[in-house]
Amino acid sequence: MVKEFKEFIMRGNVVDMAVGIIIGAAFGAIVNSLVRDVIMPPIGLALGRVDFTNLFVVLRQGELPGPYISLADAQAAGAVTINYGIFINTVIIFIVVAIAVFLLIRYINRLRRQTEGPEVEATPTTKECPYCASTIPVKAVRCPNCTSDLKTA
Repeated sequence: MVKEFKEFIMRGNVVDMAVGIIIGAAFGAIVNSLVRDVIMPPIGLALGRVDFTNLFVVLRQGELPGPYISLADAQAAGAVTINYGIFINTVIIFIVVAIAVFLLIRYINRLRRQTEGPEVEATPTTKECPYCASTIPVKAVRCPNCTSDLKTA
């Protein structure tokens, strides 16, 4: 059983998948930082110094009644909140990741097309008999079905 498990783990696609997951997690951390630390501050500044992580709606007051200045204050007081600012950040992170993956796939497809070269159409190997409409080899000079002479056709 250990031998079979080793074979399973060492398969190429399992190792490739593991590497992909690790790189994806690292890429996710980079994108999170990009959105949180680079993209959102200028957007918040342009919208009147709004900090998206502190956009929330209080559904139920906590032990200490509000108003709460920040989401951390509301959570510390035990308030029940809808954190739509964090949701906005998450949507922007998703869009950035989707664009990055699209650009990566586009680049890979472009490289693949360059290495494959232009597509060459395959020459047909069969044709249709003009007399009986059966499929016959291209090099045939007489139809094997209706025995018609194809040189005169």
